[in-house]
Amino acid sequence: MMKTRNAFPPDFLWGGAIAANQAEGAWKEGGKGPSINDALRHGIVHGKLDQAIEEGVHYPSHEAIDFYHRYKEDIALFKELGLKCFRTSIAWSRIFPNGDELLPNEQGLQFYDELFDELLKNGIEPVITISHFETPLHLVRAYGGWKSRKLIDYYTRYCEAIFTRYKHKVKYWMGFNEINHMHTIPLAAGAVEITDGAGQLQDIYQASHHLFVASAVAAKLCHTIIPGSQMGCMLSLSIIYPNTCNPEDVFETYELRRRSLFYSDVLVRGEYPSYSRRIFEEHGIEISMEAGDLELIRRHPADYVGFSYYRSSTHQAGQPILGNTGGIIGMDNPYLSKTAWGWPIDPKGLRYVCNEIYDRYQKPLFIVENGLGARDEIREDGSIEDDERIEYLNRHLRELNEALLDGCEIIGYTWWGPVDIVSAGTGEMEKRYGFIYVDKDNSGQGTLERIKKKSFGWYRQVIATNGGALFTDTAAGT
Repeated sequence: MMKTRNAFPPDFLWGGAIAANQAEGAWKEGGKGPSINDALRHGIVHGKLDQAIEEGVHYPSHEAIDFYHRYKEDIALFKELGLKCFRTSIAWSRIFPNGDELLPNEQGLQFYDELFDELLKNGIEPVITISHFETPLHLVRAYGGWKSRKLIDYYTRYCEAIFTRYKHKVKYWMGFNEINHMHTIPLAAGAVEITDGAGQLQDIYQASHHLFVASAVAAKLCHTIIPGSQMGCMLSLSIIYPNTCNPEDVFETYELRRRSLFYSDVLVRGEYPSYSRRIFEEHGIEISMEAGDLELIRRHPADYVGFSYYRSSTHQAGQPILGNTGGIIGMDNPYLSKTAWGWPIDPKGLRYVCNEIYDRYQKPLFIVENGLGARDEIREDGSIEDDERIEYLNRHLRELNEALLDGCEIIGYTWWGPVDIVSAGTGEMEKRYGFIYVDKDNSGQGTLERIKKKSFGWYRQVIATNGGALFTDTAAGT
């Protein structure tokens, strides 16, 4: 049997990833306007927008981990960790507080100037998501979010402002975070409030078309304003398996997966896939398009496929599929253990997804989210022994190495997230992902002190050896 070798290329981008709305806080500082997250008390999955943002009530995004004021401290830790790149997002409402202004907010632009300068000064490449679940709240309430075509113009103005401002600082961009979550969490993915009943899929697919056009416009602008830049798409691609080898389970699972890959098919191949016609016909969906939309999408596809991978799920024929795109947990898989939050742990699934997507598109991949949410405890001596996180990371990176050996072209890997942040789904702090602990609890109480966990030293050694420590058992736990 051939021995596994280290396949990570010399220029592999080892990194970490966060999002503005889960980390920055300072929700009203520097001229920032409210985003959808600022009106959610319990996260994007379980909450609905408050009619008014109430004083004296805990909203997780309002302070988050105060990255806005503490980014220099955190970036110093990221440098010590050895990060080659750092994925974060620009808060749209810092640049255009309402989203539909004619001119950007200079204070917001200046904040990201300073943030990117600090990253670059420390040898860390910025990888930037343009819109990561934080659409300006005004665009939801005044226009209905991405159901309105007007948002294409507002997004274009936003992209022009940030591409022009940061053209010498940022090379890697992504348009919309987990765009295929338009089916599962449309408020986050497309700023669309959905009510049950007729018209749900019509709204989702119409908004999706507007997102596709906006993505193409952004790619065109990015390549024009920033020669040599890379504009990627970003999807949630946790894998889904048929629950059994029953052909009904197999084919329905295949259909379910295609409803997720529909988004990358359009964004990467540059056209609506043939199978979408049947979906639209059977559900009475009529997408309003303007002349030139399809040509624009065709001419400006994504340069690479960024994606998140956390778990796998299984599907049995007959389970509801209209609203799901592979992000569900589904049936129990007896072959896999689970996290404290019930997410199956499936490292082999990461290799599977890499091969599935690279075979489908032959474009570079970028794993921009992968991580383990767990409960961490500080011991009496002040240490945090997060061996479960180390094991999860070790097993996934080994499978990532196998995907490289399989021939997949992979730009980099950014762990979600290198520092504890607010959970997007539930607004929790107890669901911790970081190599760096942040002293804050679910109710918003704590000192915000940063503490390195055992996994910090482990990942540092992996990066320092460009993955070599995975195969020599020398990765330090200190």
